[in-house]
Amino acid sequence: MRAIRGATTIGSDCAEEIRAAVAELLNEIKARNALSVADILCILLSNTSDIVSFYPAKAAREAGFSSCALYSSAEPEIAGALPLCIRVLVFAEGDGAPKHVYLRGAANLRKDLKKYSVALDGPSGSGKSTVAKLLAKDLHILYLDTGAMYRACALKAIETECPFDEPSVRALAEKIDLKIVYEGGAQRTWLDGKDVSEDIRRPEVSMAASKISAFSCIREKMVEMQRQIAAEQSCVLDGRDIGTAVLPDAEFKFFVTADSATRAQRRGKELAEKGYDVDLKKLQEEIEERDRNDSTRAHSPLKRAEDAVLVDTSRMTIEEVVAYIKNKIQEKV
Repeated sequence: MRAIRGATTIGSDCAEEIRAAVAELLNEIKARNALSVADILCILLSNTSDIVSFYPAKAAREAGFSSCALYSSAEPEIAGALPLCIRVLVFAEGDGAPKHVYLRGAANLRKDLKKYSVALDGPSGSGKSTVAKLLAKDLHILYLDTGAMYRACALKAIETECPFDEPSVRALAEKIDLKIVYEGGAQRTWLDGKDVSEDIRRPEVSMAASKISAFSCIREKMVEMQRQIAAEQSCVLDGRDIGTAVLPDAEFKFFVTADSATRAQRRGKELAEKGYDVDLKKLQEEIEERDRNDSTRAHSPLKRAEDAVLVDTSRMTIEEVVAYIKNKIQEKV
């Protein structure tokens, strides 16, 4: 007989989320341990005291695990405990080492994986930033938008009419007042005491970001900030050289890409929704030019890390990409 541990978290205490989380966790345990429902003898479930709207054992029964014994209990309130957490202990027929499963924010419960980083690299418009935000939300860890940091440097250069030469850019890097703050769970970018989170998304700032990020003095300054943040907590980072230069020892690495036509359409839709006039042909040409600039620059060029999983999002929805990456992370855990 095998005893298989597992845990997961939910975003809020509601029956729908409990049903979905329990079904996901038990089906993952079943799949990873090559079990059939008939192999499962008993499932013990417990939940933190902040979960009261629905019994996890009832969710397990509704998910199809009704032929085994089900027990459910509420855990005592413990200061500092992971909130909104559901734990399971599955007893099943069979031999061999059990494969324990920890999903979402419960990955932090792993004794061998207390803090971890997820690196998402890829070209502009591949969808990596959107995926990174959703992934971080699902995993209940921090999302660090590294691209916003380079965009802020580019905005500073534009506003000060800084020439794109080494001495001028180095002087800008030494004096720049850049802060990354988190408000309401979202990252905000502050430059010289002003929130520029929207300003840095302008098209001209995007092009300038590619140019200014080619300077080693800028990259060294930004990488130092990024590493400091990643050293303090689990996080998802997206960029162009996260897995190769910024966090080469990241536990999970992915290279997210898509063809240039698809990326132009995505970026065009985003800009149109913000009120900008969009020329898709010109936008695709700019994206391809940026790809060339990012891939050929001397310092930390855009490239896939040798141990990064390739994810082509051209024909995938955002939800499919997030699910695929979460599955790959769980396989490695």
